[in-house]
Amino acid sequence: MSDSSPGMDIPSPDGAVNTIDTSYTVGDDNVQGSLGPLSFDIHNPVFLVSSLTTVAFVLVTLIFQDQASAIFNWLFTFVTTTFDWLFLTVANIFVVFCLAICFSPLGRVRLGGANATPDYGYLSWFAMLFAAGMGIGLMFFGVLEPVYHMQVSNPLGLQGPFEDGTLNQDQVAAARAHGLAATIFHWGLHPWAIYAVVALALALFTYNKQLPLSLRSAFYTLLGDRVWGWPGHVIDIIAVFATLFGLTTSLGLGAQQATAGMNYVFGVPNTINTQIIVIACVTGVALISVIRGIDGGVKLLSNVNMALAFLLLLFVFIAGPTLTILKDAGIGLVTYVRDIVPLSNPIGRDDDSFRQGWTSFYWAWWISWSPFVGMFIARVSRGRSVREFIICVMLIPTLVSVFWMAVFGGTAIDQAIRMSQESGVYENVIANYNDAIAMFAMFGDMPLTAITSTLGIILVLVFFITSSDSGSLVIDTITAGGKTEAPTAQRVFWATTEGIVAIVLLIGGGLTALQAMVNATGIIFSFVLLFLCYATYKGLKSEPR
Repeated sequence: MSDSSPGMDIPSPDGAVNTIDTSYTVGDDNVQGSLGPLSFDIHNPVFLVSSLTTVAFVLVTLIFQDQASAIFNWLFTFVTTTFDWLFLTVANIFVVFCLAICFSPLGRVRLGGANATPDYGYLSWFAMLFAAGMGIGLMFFGVLEPVYHMQVSNPLGLQGPFEDGTLNQDQVAAARAHGLAATIFHWGLHPWAIYAVVALALALFTYNKQLPLSLRSAFYTLLGDRVWGWPGHVIDIIAVFATLFGLTTSLGLGAQQATAGMNYVFGVPNTINTQIIVIACVTGVALISVIRGIDGGVKLLSNVNMALAFLLLLFVFIAGPTLTILKDAGIGLVTYVRDIVPLSNPIGRDDDSFRQGWTSFYWAWWISWSPFVGMFIARVSRGRSVREFIICVMLIPTLVSVFWMAVFGGTAIDQAIRMSQESGVYENVIANYNDAIAMFAMFGDMPLTAITSTLGIILVLVFFITSSDSGSLVIDTITAGGKTEAPTAQRVFWATTEGIVAIVLLIGGGLTALQAMVNATGIIFSFVLLFLCYATYKGLKSEPR
C-alpha cells in the first residue's frame, strides 16, 4: 500500500530548479484509516514515539512522586545555573537575525508568493498571535514581576529602595524604572524574536515552497530528502516535547492563578485538588474549541479574550494612578532601550538571582513554546511580507507589553510604596503581591473589587483555553506529518494529553516541576533553532524579490 504526493520545485539561488520529493510510503511513515468518528491519519514514527513516551512519563511520575519531585527540583536548579549563558546568547542571536532579515532585501519576500493576500485582518491577526503567545503569562506576572524586580531581584546588581532601612526617593525612582524595564525585557523583543524565527521558517517553507506544515520542512535546505526520514522524525519529536512542556507550564500557571482568584473572591479552597478540577474543566471547554477549528473556535475565543483584556486594562488605567501609569510607560520603555544590552549580556554579571532565576527560565520557556506559537502564527500569517511580518510580530506585542506592565505593574508598585509609607515599616512588601494572588491583591485595593476580580478570573480561564486549544492544533499538525486538517479524534487526544500532563506535573512537583521540564527541553531546542536560522536564510535567498 502506498500513497505519493507530487514533487515540488524550488528555484535555487543560482537559477537551477531543485525538485523536492515529498512522497511517503504509507506502510513506513503514515497510518490512515476510517473508523467513523474515530478516523485517524498519523505520521507514524512521530506520533507513536511522542505519544508513548508521554504516557510513560505520566505513569512514572505518578508512581514515583517523591523521587520525581526531587529530580525536578535538582533539574530546575542545575539548568538555570549551568546554562544561563547559553539561553542569553542564543536569544540575542535570534533578535539580531530577525532585525537583519527585516532590513535586508530579503524583507521584500511575501509569504505565500508575490500575489498572496492576508487571510485575516490586522485586528484578528494581532488578537490570535498575542493570545497564543503571551496570554496567561501576562496575567500571572504582570503585577508580581515589576514589584519583585524593584524590591528583591536587583537586576544588574542595583540596590532596592528598602535595603538600607529607609525609603529614599531617588532610590525608589531608580528602582521603579529598572523594575519595569527588567519586566519589559522578559516580555519584549527577545521572546517575540524567538517566536518570529520559527513562524517565519514554517510560513516560508509551507506557503512558498509548498512543503508540509511541519518543523522538519524548514530543514530541507540543509538535509535534503533526509528530512522525510529519521532526521526529520527526530526534529518533529523534539518539537512535540518542547511544545508539550512549554504549554503545560502555562496551563499550570493558569490553574494556580484561577484557583487563587476563586479563593480570594469566593472562598473556594485553594488546593491541588481544586487546581486539578480547574484544569479538567478548562480542558473540556478547549476540546470544543479544538473540534471547531481555528475560525470556529480559536479565532472567536481570541477575539473575546482581547476584548475582555482591553476592558480590564482600561479599568485599571482609569481607576489607578493614570498620570503615573503614563509616566511609567515612557520611563519603562526608555530604561528598557537603554539597558537592553547590559541585560542581554551573558557574562560578568553581578545579579545571579535575576539572570538565572528569571531570565534563564524565561528564555527557556519561550524557546520551548516557540514550535507552538511559531506554528500557530505561521498558520494565520499567510500573505504578509517578511518585513511586515517581523515588524508586527516583534514590535506590536512589545509595545502592548510595555503599556500592560506600566498599567498593572505601575499600579502595583504605587500600592507597595504607599503601603510602606503608611505602615512606617521599610521592608519588602512582596508578601502582599506573591505568586498567583498578586493580581487579585492589587484589585483588592481598588474600586469594584468583586467585579474586577471576577473578570480577572474569567480572563485567566479564557487565556487558559486559547492556549490549550491552539497548542493542541499545533501538536496534532506536527504528529500528523504537517496536515492542518487532521481527524477530530487526534485533536481530542492531544488536548486531553496536555491537561493530563499539566495535572501530573503539578502533583509530581508543583510549579518547579513544570519549570524544570520546560528548561530541559529548552536546552535541546536552542540548538535546533540555531540551525533553523541558517536554513531560513537559505530558503529566503532562493525566493524572487
